[in-house]
Amino acid sequence: MPVNDCPTEDYEQIRLCTWLTLQCIPHYSIPNGGFRRFKEAVRLKRTGVQSGVPDLCIPIASGIYHGLYVELKRKKGGKVSDNQIYWLALLREKGYYAEIAKGYEEAKAIVLHYLSLAPKAV
Repeated sequence: MPVNDCPTEDYEQIRLCTWLTLQCIPHYSIPNGGFRRFKEAVRLKRTGVQSGVPDLCIPIASGIYHGLYVELKRKKGGKVSDNQIYWLALLREKGYYAEIAKGYEEAKAIVLHYLSLAPKAV
């Protein structure tokens, strides 16, 4: 873990994805961020990469929702962009549960809450 008390977003996402894997919860990341060389950025844009799409998807229906999207931020700091706000609103409008989490613990709580919305087997 980083020396300071505010781990990076990548570190928090690694912790979350490790936990999801150990729980056998299917998930995938959407690597929209990060530095790219110009040619690579153009290629990705042409192949459908969209700025602002949340970081992580759990493709499991639960309750009235089609799936869960999580935009992960650091515990402290980490600004939500206009494109991220747009995508979160759009996904909610289309029947997805879409949330912003500040850090691993908050993201884990969101996942557990989301999965608890599913009807219990009798």
